[in-house]
Amino acid sequence: MPHRPYIVGNWKMNGTRAMLPEARAIDRAAGRYPAVQVALAPPFTLIQAMAGEAQAIGIGGQDCHVALKGAHTGDISPAMLDDSGASFAILGHSERRADHGETSELVKAKAEAALGCGLGVIVCVGETLAQRDAGEAEAVVKAQVRASMPAAELAGEIAPGRISVAYEPVWAIGTGRVAAVADVVAMHRAIRATLTELYGEVGRGVRILYGGSVNADNARDLLAAEGVGGALVGGASLTAESFLAIVSAAGIAAEA
Repeated sequence: MPHRPYIVGNWKMNGTRAMLPEARAIDRAAGRYPAVQVALAPPFTLIQAMAGEAQAIGIGGQDCHVALKGAHTGDISPAMLDDSGASFAILGHSERRADHGETSELVKAKAEAALGCGLGVIVCVGETLAQRDAGEAEAVVKAQVRASMPAAELAGEIAPGRISVAYEPVWAIGTGRVAAVADVVAMHRAIRATLTELYGEVGRGVRILYGGSVNADNARDLLAAEGVGGALVGGASLTAESFLAIVSAAGIAAEA
């Protein structure tokens, strides 16, 4: 892959100030893995505290609004993320799509707004179990990529590694089920082909992460798979011990 493996922990709606020592431990240990890019996306309430202390890891948000400011009660703008010290935003996670009705068109608008504020973006895509069982997985994911990714005119933003895709089969998120490595490779190939279709040669430089019940036991095989440029980690990122095992596996895969 053209970039270091990217291992991102998504804390979701978990974490209070009592968990900051876990983030500090992850930050201290990340320096031992220079071949791996490490980041955490905590709740909005912890971004400023983490970003103020982090030295070896990136800190990001789990979502953002399309507008920079305005009458949007409860929302966080990309400008606010930037002001809090965040360097990226996760957008289009399946939980946002399902629980909040977010469309791929909205995800695209959010991604473009975040890029406009200098943030990196991780755009999430993935199929449901029903869609996979119906043989529609590849078509669904490719359609999500086409509709969710920033416009081709922003392709210059990709070069420094500011745009990533996270393939997260919905049926594998938080369930303990993990996609077979062969299926992960096939889907990553399909996503890569779609990115190249959208962006031309520049699309080959976009990292594609895998997410969905990634843990210390399966990380090494997943991260060594063809086309996998990192992982978006959920529950296993909540403690330094479990998350750093995945970071270590990424380091081994990077050196292989």
